[in-house]
Amino acid sequence: MNVATPITAKTAATTALGHNPVGHTVCPHDCPSACALDVDLTADGRIGRVRGAPDNSYTAGVICAKVARYSERLYHPGRLMVPKRRMGAKGEGTWQEISWDVALDEVAEAFVKAEAAHGSEAVWPYFYAGTMGQVQRDSIERLRHAKKYSGFFGTICTNMAWTGYVMGTGALRGPDPREMAKSDCVVIWGTNAVSTQVNVMTHAIKARKERGAKIVVIDIYDNPTMKQADMALTVRPGTDAALACAVMHIAFRDGYADRSYMDLYADDPAGLEAHLKTRTPKWASAITGLSVNEIETFARLVGTTKRSFFRLGYGFARQRNGTAAMHAALSIATVLGSWQYEGGGAFHNNGEIFRLNKSELMGTAYADPQIRQLDQSQIGRVLTGDPEALRQGGPVTALLIQNTNPMNVAPEQRLVRQGFMRDDLFVAVHEQFMTDTAEVADIVLPATMFVEHDDLYRSGGQNHILLGPKLVDPPPTVRTNLFVIEELAKRLGVDHFPGFRLDERQHIDRILKASGWGSYDDLARDKWIDAQPDFETAHYIKGFGYPDGKFRFSPDWANGPSPDKPPANVGPQGPVAQLPKFPDQVDVIESADAEHPFRLATSPARSFLNSSFTETNSSYEREGRPEVMIEPGDAARLGIADGDVVRLGNRRGEIRLHAKLAAGARPGVLIAEGLWPNSKHLDGEGINVLTGADAVAPYGGAAFHDNKVWLCRDMA
Repeated sequence: MNVATPITAKTAATTALGHNPVGHTVCPHDCPSACALDVDLTADGRIGRVRGAPDNSYTAGVICAKVARYSERLYHPGRLMVPKRRMGAKGEGTWQEISWDVALDEVAEAFVKAEAAHGSEAVWPYFYAGTMGQVQRDSIERLRHAKKYSGFFGTICTNMAWTGYVMGTGALRGPDPREMAKSDCVVIWGTNAVSTQVNVMTHAIKARKERGAKIVVIDIYDNPTMKQADMALTVRPGTDAALACAVMHIAFRDGYADRSYMDLYADDPAGLEAHLKTRTPKWASAITGLSVNEIETFARLVGTTKRSFFRLGYGFARQRNGTAAMHAALSIATVLGSWQYEGGGAFHNNGEIFRLNKSELMGTAYADPQIRQLDQSQIGRVLTGDPEALRQGGPVTALLIQNTNPMNVAPEQRLVRQGFMRDDLFVAVHEQFMTDTAEVADIVLPATMFVEHDDLYRSGGQNHILLGPKLVDPPPTVRTNLFVIEELAKRLGVDHFPGFRLDERQHIDRILKASGWGSYDDLARDKWIDAQPDFETAHYIKGFGYPDGKFRFSPDWANGPSPDKPPANVGPQGPVAQLPKFPDQVDVIESADAEHPFRLATSPARSFLNSSFTETNSSYEREGRPEVMIEPGDAARLGIADGDVVRLGNRRGEIRLHAKLAAGARPGVLIAEGLWPNSKHLDGEGINVLTGADAVAPYGGAAFHDNKVWLCRDMA
């Protein structure tokens, strides 16, 4: 196949220019932005400065500081460079360097042994979004389906948020995210965009500068995004639905509700209005901790501003009532009729617009629907033999892990560790650094980074399909995810299945052509495709995504649509019967009690991205150390001073952290920012010791910000 050639290390060395050539690629990390990047390439085949592509209309030349420093990560002295075999006890840290052939032979032999003893479902390929590249991330599914290994129900991130949004709209799409710049009021709800989605702030601040738009930020503590707000509303964790209900109550009460719009576009506005009669600002104030005046002022602002853009994040949906909270917040835009206006409506994720046909890449044609689907978030329960988590099947005795670090990021960490330390469990980890998970593996394989391979990208927070071509050569002993999958397929006898024996560019070309987006050559020429649909489609002017075109104020929680809907052999999850008929506050969260008087949220850190970037010195210097933010009044009552070592715990375990007194925290609320490596904690255990893996209604997910805990000063 004739394909275009990107700028590589070789062309960089021979280009007759008076300055370094520039390569064009995409940030691969698990972030809604998928920023288009310009990368300086040096004559000796290395990358230099990394910056946002100014000609991409969403990235608009702006990227986060951690990605701008990417050369520090690429050339880190601690990067994994050669395959290794564990020699001592698990976690002991004694390794032997081996060749790639030997390493892959041993992985394949372990899988064959596991299958012979317990059946094909004893092997569990386990992955996530350490790269958002479609080829390098999702090829593992092709091997899974070909070998009939245990299925993977990915629940750790999006289930509650996507389900709550789609239950209302019937589709996972929304207004062009660039329309924030055309709004008169941007409501940033449940995302610390300054730290985690800097492009959201680019467009919101443009609206403020050019249109005098107001920026409202709703969150649970005074984070960097709150400091940028014209109106900052600090709610108690898990109470966002109460605020949304009060705003809609005021809209009906004071005439802000667009009744003619709802008559055309909503299922039961009269039922909603009757339901909200008792959801007064006073009622919501008692639940959220906001004053009645704050609620009234916010409702009046969005009610009198037609071009109100609700940018709904993931944070407030990481609660056990998160699906209902997302649906409630989303419903405000329908009550107000905000969807009708450019710069108005509610946006969460654009996943539906890209229409990438990855059936060949993922091997879906030969997927067996009878194979069990194991919950990603419940890996601790799976590996410790919980019958329900195992779907009443046999044990998992072999893992292949790519693009994720469950020994650090998964909930119920003590169960996770217990499972990984089993003597009968074989673990192969393909990684860039010696993560917490790699440290307990049997075989560790060194992985490429994004500028060292070709891939295709899209991300729900924006509107582009982007090409990420190989820009520099990887170290000679480092291999791509695709290489590992292909080589294992050969050894396991399934490389003749459709989708195997193709390289990255062939996969990209076939995906694009099957999806109606042109070819690899076209994308190599243009760098990206603007996939944003027309205004009427994006704003649901032709009707919402349900067959009758109506927004659902009253969704069918047990049977309604979701991109993250569990397979039929799993079914609805959690306390579905407790979800409300209409938007409402749902008391299924871990409420504080006498034994656990505090609520704990595990929020993102600015210089980390999940457990990525925790290996770089610049990130450590900026973040300092693992700490827990405590409201000063709470600290004084407990005799805790800034910098003290404190203990916090619940029925899942306890950990020690340093205290950080934070005036912007709410009484009774604790914030622990960032997923630090376990070894950086005082006792070698991280924050996810305290988080739970119980499935959230209706379709599963992990409620990382929903934890009741006790707190005390460490007297030792």
